Amino acid sequence: MKHYALENTGMLVSAFSLGCLNFGSRTNKTTSFQLLDHFFEAGGNFLDTANNYAVWNEGCVGGESESLLGEWMTERKNRHQIILATKVGAKPILPKSEQLEGLSRKAIEKEIDESLLRLRTDYIDLYYAHIDDTETELEETLETLDDLVKIGKVRAIGCSNYQLSRILEAKAISMSNGWASYCCIQQRYTYFRPRGDADFGLQVSADEDLIAYCSQHDDFTLMAYSPLLGGIYSKKDAVLPAAYRREDQMTRLLTLRKVAEELGATPNQLILAWMLQNHPRALPVVAASDLTQLEENLGALNLRINSEQLERLNGTSFN
Repeated sequence: MKHYALENTGMLVSAFSLGCLNFGSRTNKTTSFQLLDHFFEAGGNFLDTANNYAVWNEGCVGGESESLLGEWMTERKNRHQIILATKVGAKPILPKSEQLEGLSRKAIEKEIDESLLRLRTDYIDLYYAHIDDTETELEETLETLDDLVKIGKVRAIGCSNYQLSRILEAKAISMSNGWASYCCIQQRYTYFRPRGDADFGLQVSADEDLIAYCSQHDDFTLMAYSPLLGGIYSKKDAVLPAAYRREDQMTRLLTLRKVAEELGATPNQLILAWMLQNHPRALPVVAASDLTQLEENLGALNLRINSEQLERLNGTSFN
């Protein structure tokens, strides 16, 4: 699997990040270990989790995914070969509570230590601000994250579910204070474009402004979560989620399926390949509940989209 530089961090991450959201809960230990082993053997080194995964699953309080990864890395003795990403900010203060921990100094300092314990490690490679906590000053959040970098608990920081204006504000604050700066954004991003009035709650979809910014700044990496929308692209009778019901979507879907057929690939594989070969490049967070799904995802790495096909895929306006 090809690896890419996470700019200004000294780290090389695999083209795909393995999304571990349900590992240790809905996906049991045996299957989780099989998926992790297969991903690692395929050259994948980039694992994605969060301190709140998966609090919404029955019987879970958050941290189950981190605990499973800690157990796997300990058994496989491969922590030094893994780029480990986790997140802070979106965990409920109590299970099922609607009030989230946020990104205050107190919350971050508490949660980093708990994540390290569950992950059975003494450092996190990439630590994300999981949401934009507008009730906490950016200065407080960024100074706290910088402190974690300085003491060696964190190697690099990123953000998720931020609007571009807040990203730019955060980067300006970090620069003016000589603090660690967000090196990447993990955002909701897929081939379909959401409606202008789409509401994803705390989740934020990559918009035209963010895409343009990432196109112009190679030192700021775009990571894509929910790239396949739960496999909807491959379902012949799929009903589009309300947030994606636009006049141009069927045209995009037909184009996607036509190019996929030309390449002998599935629509899912083409989307993942498109993300890696488009500009700006987006590194997908891929999820799987069994080896068949993971194998399909990995098959995208062998696709080569020519310039004419890429132009067709990008032919429908973003707006």
